[in-house]
Amino acid sequence: MTTELTPSERYALSKTRQGSPKLERFRAGLSFDLDPFQLQSCVSLENGDSVLVAAPTGAGKTIVAEFAVFLAMQQSHAKVFYTAPMKALSNQKFQEFVAEYGSDNVGLLTGDTNINSGARIVVMTTEVLRNMLYADSDLLRDLSFVIMDEVHYLADRFRGAVWEEVIIHLPQQVRLVSLSATVSNAEEFGDWLQAVRGETAVIVSEERPVPLDQHILVRSKMLDLFDSSGLAATNRVNPELVQLVRSGGGRNAPANVRQRRGRYQGGGGGHRGAEGRMDRADIVKLLGERNLLPAIFFIFSRVGCDQAVKQVLRAGVRLTTAEERDEIREIVEERCRTILDEDLAVLGYWEWLEGLQRGVAAHHAGMLPAFKEVVEELFQKKLVKAVFATETLALGINMPARTVVLEKLEKFNGEARVPITPGEYTQLTGRAGRRGIDVEGHSVIQWQDGLDPQAVASLASRRTYPLNSSFTPTYNMAVNLIEQFSRERARDILESSFAQFQADRAVVDIARKVRSQEESLAGYESSMTCHLGDFREYSNIRRELTDLERKGASRADTQSRAERDKRQNQLTVLRKRLKQHPSHSCPDRENHARWAERWWRLKKQTDDLSRQIRTRTGAVARIFDRVTDVLLELGYLVRDDHGTVTASVHGRTLRRIYGERDLLVAECLRRGVWNDLDPAGLAAMAASLVYEPRRDEGQLSDRYLPKGAFRPALEKTTDLWATLDDLERAHKLPGSNPISTGLALAMNRWAQGTSLDQVLQDAELAAGDFVRMTKQTIDLLDQLSVVAEGNVGRTARKALDAIRRGIVAYSSVA
Repeated sequence: MTTELTPSERYALSKTRQGSPKLERFRAGLSFDLDPFQLQSCVSLENGDSVLVAAPTGAGKTIVAEFAVFLAMQQSHAKVFYTAPMKALSNQKFQEFVAEYGSDNVGLLTGDTNINSGARIVVMTTEVLRNMLYADSDLLRDLSFVIMDEVHYLADRFRGAVWEEVIIHLPQQVRLVSLSATVSNAEEFGDWLQAVRGETAVIVSEERPVPLDQHILVRSKMLDLFDSSGLAATNRVNPELVQLVRSGGGRNAPANVRQRRGRYQGGGGGHRGAEGRMDRADIVKLLGERNLLPAIFFIFSRVGCDQAVKQVLRAGVRLTTAEERDEIREIVEERCRTILDEDLAVLGYWEWLEGLQRGVAAHHAGMLPAFKEVVEELFQKKLVKAVFATETLALGINMPARTVVLEKLEKFNGEARVPITPGEYTQLTGRAGRRGIDVEGHSVIQWQDGLDPQAVASLASRRTYPLNSSFTPTYNMAVNLIEQFSRERARDILESSFAQFQADRAVVDIARKVRSQEESLAGYESSMTCHLGDFREYSNIRRELTDLERKGASRADTQSRAERDKRQNQLTVLRKRLKQHPSHSCPDRENHARWAERWWRLKKQTDDLSRQIRTRTGAVARIFDRVTDVLLELGYLVRDDHGTVTASVHGRTLRRIYGERDLLVAECLRRGVWNDLDPAGLAAMAASLVYEPRRDEGQLSDRYLPKGAFRPALEKTTDLWATLDDLERAHKLPGSNPISTGLALAMNRWAQGTSLDQVLQDAELAAGDFVRMTKQTIDLLDQLSVVAEGNVGRTARKALDAIRRGIVAYSSVA
């Protein structure tokens, strides 16, 4: 069911001051009352439904998650898992739950962090939960709720499939709390959840908790984007803005236009570039004068973010008081006390601290994770007033500002500069306006030549953010599904994916009915079980006999003597087989037979439905078949004497290997390619498998590769990759990218104890990127330490100890 609250419904909900005792106890603990969409969501949860809540950034969706946790904690032994797409968000929620429920009741699982995993409230990344489901972990016992924060990550082309795997495989009794940004097809997504999870309330709110005022900064004039006179239709572009931009951004504007001032217009002066644009320092000063700080400046470039901080500091901007600077220094020194003194200069610590003490900072993936955490904390405490960030800040982390500034409305997507989408604009500007602090938020777009106010207004008015599935079967997924179920059942399960649902919504309903009927078939088969023999076989003989007798009777007048004799011989053989069958003498034979008839009738209906599914099979099932064929050819899956497909010994190893190169890793272990590597060499090999090179980056020459056993092992690994790539393409699969050794030497030296300064030079990476890639290397080595037998497993454990040091060891997030 979909709930989009009408004015009358909002009124009715506002009058519902008294809910259930549990809900009232929860509300009593809040410092504010629930909004209508929050109240409706909580009521649905308490009624036993799952919920999908789609609402703007900062609207308070997490209150619904907190109520689910509250409900679980009211039940004896009930557990709740909170999944998040990023480790940073997982850490944030972990700290919040610890503060609320105490450290004994809260755990954290993020792949490289394992804290109190048996707790009643466990925060984790989505991948961790997926792995638990495939392993049928004991931790799933007593699980009551799963909260999927930022569930729109399901559209992510690299990781989105994990969300669908979790949603499909969660036990049916577990209720799902899905929290999403505002998406244009929430109802479609909700319908899919309804199909695969059962009763699900879909609650959509389009209202921002803090209204957004939108402005265009033309030279030094901050003008409203929309007409605020009240005399024109809603969302009509401000005519003054149109006239000013047409006149060249104020450079050649008529006197009467130059004299008019916008609502937040700054004074004259200020430094301007070639287009007459204010520089960043002047914009910061302007926002400060108009009480529009703290602000986030979104710059779609890490280098641009760092340069912006330097520009503002060079201009002498200081946004903090002496007391605030003392508090900032105290917090920074406490949070960074574990960083080695020799690493501080390498990390740019002193320049970074200087910016923080003046209220200015950058925030992007190239920064050391610990530095990013400090920036987030100081911004939340209102000590840092201006942050220059890449768009990743718009996702998940709790850093609302009074104002969001967009310098440009286009970004580089890896191939070309493209306009940002309405969905991206909504995500970015969603950071403007702090609930409970601001009465309104502000977005400021800096004018540049060619900017069309009407196009900007269209971008700002639309809420087009479709949620499209990125689901595709992997080798690991295929082996896990086939081993847990069967090839046919696995295929049916994949028919339940959101990808298939979007391709053909009817298939999901049919597939769900097939799964339900398969459960009934299993029950019927149990009831017809005979201790003397195979009653299904016996009942099949009875059916053949009955069918032959009926056909004979209906065609008696038209059959020749030879046809009658042939039929009579067949009947004689079947009757003899029937009497000789062990189940024929069973005293409960007729009772078994009644269950058998029910089984055969339902089996026919189920087969008919399965045929319907096969005729509608889409890309997901075809890819699964191709993946399965590759695994059969390589021996990870095998057929037994009855033709049933199961996992081989090597397939059971593949079941526990997760990542884009799951099959290559399994093949290397199977063939002993890495047996001679030392810990540093294995760390370098793991880094080569997870490293994502820049687009313009080529392979390193042998001169820049680790020496010793690494080079022959790399050659064999590369040969295996090429063989697998050819095999995949022969089966009409896309193949994979070549192995990249760009991080191999740096990781090898890091494992040998080389200094951070030297390693970052070798890697040509920012500290944050190096930590992130090392964490991914750790994840793969951790898997190898568990699944690899003999020397490789022992070496992986030593490699883990060797690289988990320095900035990697004390970086809590990746």
